[in-house]
Amino acid sequence: MAEHADSAMVRRGYEAFSAGDMQTLGAMMTGDVTHHVPGDHPLSGHMKGLDNVLGYYGRLFSETDGTVRVTLEHVFADGRGHAISVHRFTATRKGRSIDQRGGLFFTIVGGKITDIDECSPDIDVDNEFWS
Repeated sequence: MAEHADSAMVRRGYEAFSAGDMQTLGAMMTGDVTHHVPGDHPLSGHMKGLDNVLGYYGRLFSETDGTVRVTLEHVFADGRGHAISVHRFTATRKGRSIDQRGGLFFTIVGGKITDIDECSPDIDVDNEFWS
């Protein structure tokens, strides 16, 4: 079976992120895209608009001196404009390291990502790492 178009787009997005290709990643999103980051730390919150979302991704790289790695493990699509990804996230920052799974819930309209909800298995671990 062929991979669903929404799953294929999410997969391409992870490849672009990993390559630091924000131009390709940005072309996959609407101008009013929002990325919701859980937790209570300096990087959490609601990044609204393409520039803010891409700026958030840039901060992930800069805050970790480029050590951030996201490895896609699974993508699931519902065929109605939603996709869920499961990934492994690793990075080092200020003498600390993080290695845990996470997930993103995508809303896709007209072939573009409009909303990304980030989910974490342990928000306290995220808070400690990013604070």
